[in-house]
Amino acid sequence: MSDNKMQAVVLAENGVQLAEVDRPEMKPTQVIIKVASCSVNRSDLLTTQGKNYGHVGGAAKVMGAAFCGEVVEVGSETSGIAVGDRVMGVGAGGWAEYAVSDYRRTLPVPDHMDLIQGGTISSAFLTMHDAIVTNGEFKSGQSILIQGGSTGVGIMGMQFGEHLGASLVIGTSTNPERRARLAEFGADLALDSSDPGWVDQVLEATDGKGVDLIIDQISGYAANQNMAATKVHGRIINVGRLGGEVAEFDFNTHAERRLTYIGTTGRTRSLEEHAEVFRRARADLWDALDAGKFKMPIDSTFDISEAPAALERAKANLHFGRIMLTINA
Repeated sequence: MSDNKMQAVVLAENGVQLAEVDRPEMKPTQVIIKVASCSVNRSDLLTTQGKNYGHVGGAAKVMGAAFCGEVVEVGSETSGIAVGDRVMGVGAGGWAEYAVSDYRRTLPVPDHMDLIQGGTISSAFLTMHDAIVTNGEFKSGQSILIQGGSTGVGIMGMQFGEHLGASLVIGTSTNPERRARLAEFGADLALDSSDPGWVDQVLEATDGKGVDLIIDQISGYAANQNMAATKVHGRIINVGRLGGEVAEFDFNTHAERRLTYIGTTGRTRSLEEHAEVFRRARADLWDALDAGKFKMPIDSTFDISEAPAALERAKANLHFGRIMLTINA
């Protein structure tokens, strides 16, 4: 293989496959990372099913958006990052031997983490800080419910709630085995969102008031129940739609509860907006992450050549924590 070529997982007409592609070109504000690991996210699976999540890099259609490795080159307009640094990066085309990330969208890997564990963190860390702290305006003493608590993002969110002083942390999972593990990651109460009685259980646990904040990764069938489980003047942050993208909406409950309902995604953000998400998350909670306060279980690890099998694992929806791809590791 020539110096300007690399192995990468690309999206082809018949699915994903490992192929030889050109190494990415770097802009002045970017760094090139020799990738050691990449997380397999829900958005990656949806990309293979025909939905564009902005994670397919370049004409070669390289998959992946969150990756971890060692910096091998830095652009002329970067700062605070050097060749040899171990970093987590975010950018299109991460399932490859080399990937580029804007320096403002990179985070250092804590000393206590290896490069595979480091690859589990960035997307969950950033998504949940943006949802809970920035949009959710969460304060110590409030209660929080994480819909989809057994996902990587959900696992991080429950730990954030506990760390930030929640009076009550509730997590949900429709799988009994995964639900039984939520307490390991900060949940005081674990519920099944497919159980018709889960809203009553939330109200019972909150003296009939409902929770202050719901981080919703389900939407769809759970949207109206979420509103019924949220206190008057509470907040719901829609970060995922695992239970459906379209559903009937109970406007009356929304009005009666006087709720703030916020939708959020990274797909429509500018680079500057993404950079601000990174800046805020790092300023608020990086010290805690660096001190080992948050952990992410690895469900399974696949070589990058086994990307189709990793995606099948994600499609089966039986995993707990992160599914990881490794390369150069």
